[in-house]
Amino acid sequence: MAMADTEPREHTTAQIPELPRALVIPEPVIAVGMTIWLIATIVVGVTGLGGTNALSICIAGLVVGAIGAALVGAQRAAVRRGDRTAQRGLR
Repeated sequence: MAMADTEPREHTTAQIPELPRALVIPEPVIAVGMTIWLIATIVVGVTGLGGTNALSICIAGLVVGAIGAALVGAQRAAVRRGDRTAQRGLR
C-alpha cells in the first residue's frame, strides 16, 4: 500500500490576461442589436410581413434593447459615483 504524498503542494496561479476593450464594452452590441430591430420593425410595419405577431415581436426587441441600454447607463453612473454595489470592471 503506497503512502499518499503528505507534503503540501504549491498552487500556482496563472495570470489571466484581460480581454481587449473592444470585446468588453457592451455599447456596440446594444447599438447593432437595436438597429437591426428598428430595421425589422420598419420592414414589418410597412410590408406586413411575418403575420400578426411579427410587429409586436419587433417592438419587444426594441424595448429590450432600450432596457439594456438603460441598465448599462445606470451601472456606469454608479461606477462614476463610486457606489459599493456598482459592477466591477466598467469604466
